[in-house]
Amino acid sequence: MNPSASGWIKKLISINDKEFSKEFSSLAVLYKALIPCGYIYGSNTNIVNDIIDKDDLSSEEICKVNHLIALYVTHNSLKNTDDFIEDTVEFYKKINAHKTNFFLDIISKGDTTETLEKIIHKRIQIDNNLIDKSFNYFITNALLFIDVLAYKQYLTTGAISENSIIKEESAIETIVLKTLNAKVEKTKYDNSLINLFDQSLRYQQTNKLNYNEAITLLKTPLEKQYILDLACMATWSDKTIDDNERYFLFQLGKDLQLETKDVKNAMHSISDFYIKHKKDIVLLGSKNIVKSFYNNSSAMVMKLISRNSKRLQKELSQSKELMLLLTKSTVKDLSKEEQKKVNDQLLDIFKAIPSLAIFILPGGALLLPLVIKFIPKLLPSAFDDNRIEE
Repeated sequence: MNPSASGWIKKLISINDKEFSKEFSSLAVLYKALIPCGYIYGSNTNIVNDIIDKDDLSSEEICKVNHLIALYVTHNSLKNTDDFIEDTVEFYKKINAHKTNFFLDIISKGDTTETLEKIIHKRIQIDNNLIDKSFNYFITNALLFIDVLAYKQYLTTGAISENSIIKEESAIETIVLKTLNAKVEKTKYDNSLINLFDQSLRYQQTNKLNYNEAITLLKTPLEKQYILDLACMATWSDKTIDDNERYFLFQLGKDLQLETKDVKNAMHSISDFYIKHKKDIVLLGSKNIVKSFYNNSSAMVMKLISRNSKRLQKELSQSKELMLLLTKSTVKDLSKEEQKKVNDQLLDIFKAIPSLAIFILPGGALLLPLVIKFIPKLLPSAFDDNRIEE
């Protein structure tokens, strides 16, 4: 089976349909099996329960298979029908309603297996030459389980909205950032990692939740377990959990109304996973990860901007508000509201320039601060009295 070729979903279901039903009676049962294979942590090293041979599969392809299995088991545990493909495509249409242009080439062909394959491909894949692989996994693929939780809600209630996804992600952002900030002594690389995480989520928003609001938002046992596992993963960015982080994790477990054993098990699970796969995964705490991310991304952004400078100038000139904000950014920092406006309008422009499509992929928001940094160089020099021509 080749998860990068057409027909892989139908093939996977056909050879494992009975196995799915026999091994995974519910999403909660499957969740326990998803942890050791790395899906929950965003670092897919194995296919859940070795359902198929993973030899010669890339990490992204393993992630596709695990994600499809999670969606399929969720559907089968709640609906005794053969409408998995149609239900799943419809679900993704609803939560990506704000990206209709981005998905137009996909959803216009109907609710087919091919359509779902393309959606999952777009949902997961990021060009590994542009963003370091381990950082890609941590930021983007670790959030994939939000899709599964939302899918369960959609199948249960018959409704789902983009806003519910945004709130879920915001709760994760709040708690994970609080976890990262629990470290007593932070290096400049730790702070860079915190900033990068803050800018990398799939849905950017100006009104963020505080800690208590985030805790209140998490209702189900599976949601609570998931956020606890992500928090434990965040503490491992420097390969160790110090006393302050350990205290925070136990307090988080208490706030989530989880038992002490649940917190201990979560800490042991992430420790066991990273120790077992230390040769396969470069931990995010590495200084080289943050350095290489900035260096590689900066070079890539400069190259794309240079290659598309004339077309980009033309697109920018047609947006007066964006021009004013970019001009302002050359002399002073923009407010959060202004930054969001710039981000949203830049994404609209990138949709019109095919070679800049990377910026509208999941995780592409990571690069927007770099874009904002370099784009003012396209503006007339009169806008920036202090700029020194190179």
